[in-house]
Amino acid sequence: MRIETKVFGKIEIAEDKIISFPSGIIGFPELTEFILVHDADKGIGAIHWLQSIQEPAFAMPMMDPLIVEPAYNPAVEDELLKPLGELKPEEMLVMVTVTIPNDLKKMTVNLKGPIIINAANRTACQVIVDGEEYQVKFPIYDRLNAKKAGE
Repeated sequence: MRIETKVFGKIEIAEDKIISFPSGIIGFPELTEFILVHDADKGIGAIHWLQSIQEPAFAMPMMDPLIVEPAYNPAVEDELLKPLGELKPEEMLVMVTVTIPNDLKKMTVNLKGPIIINAANRTACQVIVDGEEYQVKFPIYDRLNAKKAGE
């Protein structure tokens, strides 16, 4: 399957790589089919893009939250994960959205609204974590630089 995107141009995708969000994502309930796009040369530690199949202009940067917050382990009610089907820990992928402003020093991730993907059946949902433990705009610039420097 070939799709046209605003960020990546024309890309070829395998239909078995499509991730279904039965309820859409927060703010975009009508968008329900996505793929994860990333630079294979940069590996899993890089930014990934959640690219909508239905809306070519919609691509949201995402990353593994453990890269910037190794203790990240939000409590999520089982009820919120039911749409994902049977979810085994080894088949669960947790990602957070990244905000990349013009001033990179103000780059943040949303630890309050993780996206949880069941890799086995390629279904996903975005949840809101209760409590005040995690921030919507968690600054990551200094942490990424420290990680790059090997600290």
